[in-house]
Amino acid sequence: MAEMAGRRIAAAHRLQRCLARRVETADRLGPVERVAGVDVGFEEGGRVARAAAVVLAWPGLETLETAIAREPVRLPYIPGLLSFREVPVIAAALGRLAAPPDLVVCDGQGIAHPRRLGVASHLGLRLELPTIGVAKSRLIGEHGPVPEERGGRVPLGEGDETLGAVVRTRTGVRPVYVSPGHRVGLETAVAWTLALAPRYRLPETTRRADAAASGKRIREAFPR
Repeated sequence: MAEMAGRRIAAAHRLQRCLARRVETADRLGPVERVAGVDVGFEEGGRVARAAAVVLAWPGLETLETAIAREPVRLPYIPGLLSFREVPVIAAALGRLAAPPDLVVCDGQGIAHPRRLGVASHLGLRLELPTIGVAKSRLIGEHGPVPEERGGRVPLGEGDETLGAVVRTRTGVRPVYVSPGHRVGLETAVAWTLALAPRYRLPETTRRADAAASGKRIREAFPR
């Protein structure tokens, strides 16, 4: 059994490396009027995945629509293979929207991943949508001290390769880890992250998708 599981994990790693070669880390997105956040929660003791897709208007940040999808969990949690567990149900939620978003912000990694295929990159490839990864914590890479003021940033890298940026969205608050998902360059990803986080640490897209995925209510924040 363990040997079979090991073979499946090795096959998944090979697939990730293959897909990663198709990821685009330069800007290829049009005008953005509908920006979506996506997140996944779990129900029934972890047996059912509940994905939320919340679309915000840009630049007003009003919530335009929310879609929910539920699917049985088919894979256990395996570090580095999260996208295989979450992308199918996220894609189902996005498919229930009245119209596709112009940009999707994921609560997770883009190319800042051991095989350069985090959930944001995998989702972007699957749906051929521009995506950004904005993660709460570091998965891989090294970085220096982040300036304390809002907008402070330092590169996140591995060896000579830049994978993303560590960005302070609020003065004196823990930074977030930004990396391109698909069809979005790093500078654009950082700019959107800051624009979508006018008041809180996390982008409004992430905050509202997290609330919808977990059934919570939150106070919406708008630029001042």
